Amino acid sequence: MKTLYILRHAKSSWKFEGISDHDRPLNKRGRHDAPLMGQELAARGVAPQLIISSPAVRAISTATLVSRELDYDPDDILVDTRVYGADRDDLLEVVQHAPAEVDTLLLVGHNEALSEFANMLSQEPIGSLPTAGVVGLQFSCESWFDISKENATLLFHDFPKNRQ
Repeated sequence: MKTLYILRHAKSSWKFEGISDHDRPLNKRGRHDAPLMGQELAARGVAPQLIISSPAVRAISTATLVSRELDYDPDDILVDTRVYGADRDDLLEVVQHAPAEVDTLLLVGHNEALSEFANMLSQEPIGSLPTAGVVGLQFSCESWFDISKENATLLFHDFPKNRQ
């Protein structure tokens, strides 16, 4: 069994002129929503063995805030440059190359690729993931290379507005 959690970064700030897309930080709402969703994941018993994040500041910040709620050492977050600017096939490749011994993985990245990736793998429609939205999928297989819509079960689809 493999379990994948797909998390879109929390709300980012657009108020800093001249800052690159890669370097945009979380805004106040994002700094609130990321730990909130981490708490929700913890309440569901989510305990990732590995967290993979985009290198973008807003994604790393989200991954860090969520990891603290999951008692996962933020220093152990794997930053993968392929996640930033990825399409759904790139994300599949990232997940397929996760260490074989990892059965529970949390992937933190960006839309539209994350929503397309979640919809590609889920038998139930997900739609577009809002900021800090998360999808949990479980796969009836032993290898990340074998994950597919055909062996997937949607565990949940959650986002901050469900929590307010």
